[in-house]
Amino acid sequence: MKKLVLAAMAALTLGAFAAPALAATETVTGKVVSLSCYFQTNKNAGVREEVCFNATVKYEGNPVGIVTADGKVYQLAGGVLGVNNAKMVPYGGKTVTVTGEVWEKAGMMMLKADDLKQ
Repeated sequence: MKKLVLAAMAALTLGAFAAPALAATETVTGKVVSLSCYFQTNKNAGVREEVCFNATVKYEGNPVGIVTADGKVYQLAGGVLGVNNAKMVPYGGKTVTVTGEVWEKAGMMMLKADDLKQ
């Protein structure tokens, strides 16, 4: 049993490091959102969206994402976020273009980048 648990832990660890290695470089353009707000109801708009973004991203440090025009959702990772999402706060609700490594992790598309363009 102990060997089985150790083997499972080793496989999970290896898988966690292998995922970014399999990433492809892509350029993604879309709207910057709080993923927690977006998945609660993607119908939040205007002031409600801004309030939710600030509450969850700026103050709670929840994940930031990009939603493309065709509805694809990417969670942002890497230097583009800054410390506790500080770099992304001014971009809430705005359309940006990000180029970086894209891969899937637990059903979520991930986008790791260091810069963005507005």
